[in-house]
Amino acid sequence: MGHDVAAAKPKRIAVVGAGYAGLAAAVALTRAGCAVALFEANRIAGGRARRVEYRGTLLDNGQHLLLGAYRATLALMREVGVAESALKRLPLTLVIPGRLALAARHLPAPFHVAFALASARGLSARERFAAARMALALRSGDRLKEHSTVAELLSSYAQPQSVQSLLWGPLCVAALNTPVAEADAQVFVNVLREALFTRRENSDLLMPSVDLSALLPDAALAWLGERGTEIALGARVTSIEPDGDRWLIGASGARRGFDALVCAAAPTQAIALLEQVGELQFLRERLATLGHEPIATVYLQYGESVRLPFPMVGLAQGQVQWLFDREALCGARGLLAAVISASGRHLELDHDVLGTLAHREIVGALGERAAPLWTKAIIEKRATFACTPGAFRPPNETAARGFFLAGDYTQSPFPATLESAVRSGERAAELAIGYLRSLKPVGASALAP
Repeated sequence: MGHDVAAAKPKRIAVVGAGYAGLAAAVALTRAGCAVALFEANRIAGGRARRVEYRGTLLDNGQHLLLGAYRATLALMREVGVAESALKRLPLTLVIPGRLALAARHLPAPFHVAFALASARGLSARERFAAARMALALRSGDRLKEHSTVAELLSSYAQPQSVQSLLWGPLCVAALNTPVAEADAQVFVNVLREALFTRRENSDLLMPSVDLSALLPDAALAWLGERGTEIALGARVTSIEPDGDRWLIGASGARRGFDALVCAAAPTQAIALLEQVGELQFLRERLATLGHEPIATVYLQYGESVRLPFPMVGLAQGQVQWLFDREALCGARGLLAAVISASGRHLELDHDVLGTLAHREIVGALGERAAPLWTKAIIEKRATFACTPGAFRPPNETAARGFFLAGDYTQSPFPATLESAVRSGERAAELAIGYLRSLKPVGASALAP
């Protein structure tokens, strides 16, 4: 965007929510010369991707994995000064101990994927051919049946059950956080095309070597603070009201006026905040139809080093879908993170029982080991929207002038990811800047073109 601050007093804009979408919006608006006030209800920024401290150990409220295709996120990290060492870049690798081993080589796309499928251990020649045939068809742009699910997509390409359960199923749940039987096939294909079939580096796995607050939020807040952005952590916005051409924000017992605002709160929070905005009642009703899916992360602290075959491995049978070696990633000796995506029976279990279950499944996959010293289950009940065919995803621009939405649930060809959040925040900021420029008085300029 690269706008300059003009002589006129800059327009004031509020950003509600300091998750990745809100931070991306705040950075873009500040860069453009706006007077930005950033409100966040929690005392730690990052939204559903932030640090949690437990027993003196830095954890996260959910284990995240980035991809090389996350260009907007990586560019934002560079801009605010995050070191490259904050992410470990590894070639696309899928390991399910005793069941599947698949790894891409440093070849141009899509040959790196073709090699990975052709050399995959654990699949028969027929199964590898079936997977490759589907991948080739999707890369070539085969048209999908409208509003179809991933299960229907796999059936239409006659994918063997083993390929579904060991390859496409895990990839679908990891990317969309929605069960295969309900997940949107078009969004899944969009992910595959972007990550696997464009550039080789897009498929690289980028695993955080720091906690999620240190991955972006801490640096973004420092960058914003150095440039005069008002940052209010622990300040829950309780009301948003139109006031003529301006907006009144109620937070911390006071109401303040702004020329525009970006609402980067989660959908359920946005519904409450929109209650007094008459023009957005239809939006409220539609947001209420949006389903959500949870993500459970179970941390297990063992008394000795635990080495996985790869920093991230899959588990094929049971509740746990992925294991992350936090010692290999972050240097936390003996710490594993077990991830269970989407809804399931595990949500009915007590947190301690969930820890016992995770340990039992780890033993089943990796062999006997002493019980962990402690376990900690963190469940984000509304981690993502349910990425189902026809799910309502609103545009960033709303029916109310000067009111913009940002979040991983807004209109996008991709599912709810950190990249979707960052792109949405930047798009909302772009629209807001255009709106604020339209407000400049005759003979003056609020934001220079």
